[in-house]
Amino acid sequence: KPCSMMAKIIHRTTRKMSQLCRKFVQVDVRWGVLKRVSFVGQFFRFIWNRILVCSVAGRPPHYRKLPLRDSSPSLPLATDSDTFLAAATCGYDSDSDLVNLKISLLGDCHIGKTTFVIKYVGNEQEKMSLQMEGLNLMDKTLSVEGARISFRIWDVAGDKRSLDQIPMACKDAVAILIMFDLTSRCTLNSVVGWYSEARKWNKSAIPILIGTKFDDFVRLPPDVQWTIVTQARAYAKAMKATLFFSSATHNINVNKIFKFIMAKLFNLPWTVERNLRVGEPIIDF
Repeated sequence: KPCSMMAKIIHRTTRKMSQLCRKFVQVDVRWGVLKRVSFVGQFFRFIWNRILVCSVAGRPPHYRKLPLRDSSPSLPLATDSDTFLAAATCGYDSDSDLVNLKISLLGDCHIGKTTFVIKYVGNEQEKMSLQMEGLNLMDKTLSVEGARISFRIWDVAGDKRSLDQIPMACKDAVAILIMFDLTSRCTLNSVVGWYSEARKWNKSAIPILIGTKFDDFVRLPPDVQWTIVTQARAYAKAMKATLFFSSATHNINVNKIFKFIMAKLFNLPWTVERNLRVGEPIIDF
């Protein structure tokens, strides 16, 4: 009997060892399969990543769009304005690699605002502009170090009927250009009112004060030039704005103003020096 009991113990032990060995073999087999599956998965992921890299080769890098500055309250716009705004912005944000910048132009009538914009965007872009009563929109797209920058310029007419367009034109703008005619003191006196109206709807946009028609301004007597320069600088200081004298006819400081906006928005180096010499195009900041 002791021998029989011993035989049974040995038999049960042998059977359990056999079962345990089979489990180890199964685990080992499964582990081997998992490793092979993992390797195959890594291999296909590697191939897919290479395909993606090849498919985007040569494309410009994608830049995150500037967030809209919600610096003004919601505006109850009229139905016509809603329709126009939808048409103006249709397709504008469709390209993911565009950085969209809205810029507003304000000032009296007949001071050269539209001529100034056309000089910058070009005649072809001016033909494709969107127009409504008291408002004109023009686009200018350029490439800067692989990024596409799109300026949408909102040119507000200077008559009394256009005052209703100021809220829509100034809301979410990154820069507001207040313009006046260097040969007309009354248009210079008006810039304070334009600036105050613009700030009701946008308190964070970069303010820029621009004197137009510099080519006519230099023909004025030196004492008149000095008076206008002094007054314009005082207004610019009160607005905390950068002052430029410009001429669309001779392309004086037109492109430079938009380069300045780019430098301010993207913290790019600004190398232009101040110019306070009377008889020359003033730049004061």
